[in-house]
Amino acid sequence: MKVVKFGGSSVASASQLKQVTDILESDTDRRIVVVSAPGKRSDDDEKVTDLLIQIGESVENGKKDEKAYEKVLNRFREIIEELALPEETFTTIKERIDDGITMIEHKEPNGLDALKACGEDGTAIILSAFLTSRQHTASYVHPQEAGIFLKDEPGGALVLDESFDHLYELRKRDGVLVIPGFFGYTKEGKLITFSRGGSDITGSIVAAGVKADLYENFTDVDSVYCVNPSIVENPKEMKYLTYREMRELSYAGFSVFHDEALIPAFKKRIPVCIKNTNNPEAPGTMIVADRKDTDGDVVGIASDDGFITIYVSKYLMNREIGFGRRLLQILEDEGVSFEHAPSGIDDMSVILRETALSKEKEDIVLKRIKDELEVDTVEVERDMAMIMIVGEGMNQRVGVASKATQAFKNANVNLEMINQGSSEVSMMFGIHADGIEKAVRELYKVYFT
Repeated sequence: MKVVKFGGSSVASASQLKQVTDILESDTDRRIVVVSAPGKRSDDDEKVTDLLIQIGESVENGKKDEKAYEKVLNRFREIIEELALPEETFTTIKERIDDGITMIEHKEPNGLDALKACGEDGTAIILSAFLTSRQHTASYVHPQEAGIFLKDEPGGALVLDESFDHLYELRKRDGVLVIPGFFGYTKEGKLITFSRGGSDITGSIVAAGVKADLYENFTDVDSVYCVNPSIVENPKEMKYLTYREMRELSYAGFSVFHDEALIPAFKKRIPVCIKNTNNPEAPGTMIVADRKDTDGDVVGIASDDGFITIYVSKYLMNREIGFGRRLLQILEDEGVSFEHAPSGIDDMSVILRETALSKEKEDIVLKRIKDELEVDTVEVERDMAMIMIVGEGMNQRVGVASKATQAFKNANVNLEMINQGSSEVSMMFGIHADGIEKAVRELYKVYFT
């Protein structure tokens, strides 16, 4: 059995949904399908999810954005008409969108989540109806019916372990099952969504639950590249990656997967294949628990900006028992999550995402650090970027770090931070954001050309 997930570009139009159906018809093992909301049809197009958020926020502010509302309805109407589906298909989708808007108007909790979920829900309703029109046994399966039970957590929902037992029951059902991605339900029946990119998480959860032999994730590229192709022209393709390598790359800016998406598949050791909807015969990139050709080489380079560094210095910090704990406790008290915390004898840096620390919150945190920890220096540096080189067993290969530092020198980019710690998979470098592209190009040269 294969679980197949199709991303937004794969379901952006009626022609793309016909291509999706051809892919499903070509392999009868593809029995469970998870779908995203319709994505962009061209560079200047809009994603349905973005339009739904626009509508929801306008309703929260007291006046519904009728233009965005009509755009969403017209998008679904065009797809349904081109696929020659019955009018009731459109009516069902419109009713669910209107229900989400009503929830927001009545200030019901999670009303915006309910509206955002209508993109994926609409795609699943359409695809199951189209498969049925092509004489296939196919069913739309609502996430609550499938048993996708979640815990509502800050930053995005988390799956409950009991979901996997419920999902396994799907194996008993006949035909092709189509499940909308991105959302699930609490045990109390409240709809909640994952963070953006959440359809990948749904696909991974479903694959783990039904114990699939393979989880295929269809997107718009033939394979995963070792570096961002918008920075380096014609980069090397990666045929195999381990879960750990993919997780590290995704965290540091690879756009193929949300960085948490593969965790359910990883725990159940379900192999994952990244494939191209528009070129389904291409072998794609396999993501597996282990690969035999692990020889310590760098397999990928990822980069991301939008980081802040809080730098703290205090003489004899290393002798002060509990200093690091108290510093991180201040962040916890203020609801601020951190990413990394490299340290020296008398200094410590805490790396945060810019989104985690507003200017107002920054003032509070800095004052508390000064007053409670009595530090010599506390500074905040913005516009930081992280570049990560990734490869299993990299720390056992002599010269990996020296090649990286030479690349930064060649790019004339100053290193603000180096962090490897005990990781065998990655090495991270902190730089100012304006040096990302130069540094990545030089790193690609030293490792891949």
